[in-house]
Amino acid sequence: METVSETRAFGGVQGVYKHTSEATSCEMTFAVYLPPDAEEGPVPCLWYLSGLTCTHENAMTKAGAQGWAADYGVALIFPDTSPRGEGVANDESYDLGQGAGFYVDATETPWAPHFRMYSYLTEELQTLVTGNFPIAADRQGITGHSMGGHGALTLGINRPDLYRSISAFSPIAHPSASDWGRKQLTAYLGADEAKWADHDAALLLKSRGCTAEILVDQGAEDEFLPLLRADALTSALVASGTPHCYRYQPGYDHSYFFVSSFMEDHVAWHAERL
Repeated sequence: METVSETRAFGGVQGVYKHTSEATSCEMTFAVYLPPDAEEGPVPCLWYLSGLTCTHENAMTKAGAQGWAADYGVALIFPDTSPRGEGVANDESYDLGQGAGFYVDATETPWAPHFRMYSYLTEELQTLVTGNFPIAADRQGITGHSMGGHGALTLGINRPDLYRSISAFSPIAHPSASDWGRKQLTAYLGADEAKWADHDAALLLKSRGCTAEILVDQGAEDEFLPLLRADALTSALVASGTPHCYRYQPGYDHSYFFVSSFMEDHVAWHAERL
């Protein structure tokens, strides 16, 4: 692991790091914010998964999370959204390929050699972060925005052994039935839709529910609302009996202005549960 930068922020340290990943077979960059409490010993952490076209940097600079993380004594982890670099498959469209990993392990050509974001996050980066930073491995939560909200929900539901708390901002909630999902899941996982079910929050909730309480904020004026399929998520949460708080926020869109407006609520919500 190589340190790219470390900057003092709100009494803690915002760092950016890179390493050669075995899971994705390329160099990966990620960011970690350590609150002041981390100087005294291990602290709980909150993983933030970003959306389409983003890198580790978008939420790190736009979400306004570090100040709240410092107040509540929670570390923040900002991974990238996909593998990158020369030799890594890509597509001309913004919603497939580099910047659009969808947090799955691809099985199809040409994506399979590098696009293994599920394993990268739940295994390799998990081990790297908890082994090199003062983070309590048994006190982790996960959140994310848009495609990252999809990732937060699916990783959180699939891996309750890792993530004790789950939240999301405007998640892609039912990708099997959305143009933000069917294209990508077909490309990465193939045409057999049965293989998609473990990467669709609405389907996961219907099939197995979730013991962790879930917090979701959704902008009521979100320009991408039809693609996100919020209706399917709310129905699945209720039908499965999953404990949840789902909030439509009047007047808010899909932007980081929306995310930053409710970031304190999410950090505080995770901190209480961690």
